[in-house]
Amino acid sequence: MRLLDAYDRAMGEFDRRVHEVDKAQWTADTPCTEWSVRDLVNHLTAEHLWAPWLLRGATLAEVGDRFDGDVLGDHPRRAWDRAAAASREAFHAPGALDGEVHTSAGAGAAGDYAWQMICDLTVHAWDLARGIGGDDRLDEELARAVYAIVEPQAKSWQGAGIFDPPVPVSEDSPVQDRLVALLGRRP
Repeated sequence: MRLLDAYDRAMGEFDRRVHEVDKAQWTADTPCTEWSVRDLVNHLTAEHLWAPWLLRGATLAEVGDRFDGDVLGDHPRRAWDRAAAASREAFHAPGALDGEVHTSAGAGAAGDYAWQMICDLTVHAWDLARGIGGDDRLDEELARAVYAIVEPQAKSWQGAGIFDPPVPVSEDSPVQDRLVALLGRRP
């Protein structure tokens, strides 16, 4: 799957779930035990507010703390929509994926950063669907692509506090189940 196709599909998966959240669900729990639905959407919204800056070459110091805390305000869906639109535009800008971006892990390839964002969007789309009791089925081709990226790296992420330990599932489980289980979620 091409990188921008994966990005667009992952963005669509998460975006669809954000637009399914009803007023009473913003405080609902998610599989991310520390986060409510609102916290989860806030996390992804902040990440996508960062994206245009990072893809233009800004350092962490230049961005500073402008996206810390609550970035959703009184209109969470509207805040998400604005951040998602700016992120989409930044990722699709000519040459955006050719350079390096600065992240907390240091400078790295913009394409690798894009895959990190794709993984986050995909897995958190599943989390959000679970949190609101919605359809948690992910695009199968996207799930395969994300699993192929995550699987070789998952062991190195353990202990970093990014994901819970893997949940055992059979090797013949659907790829979506293997993906979420690899990242500490019970399918």
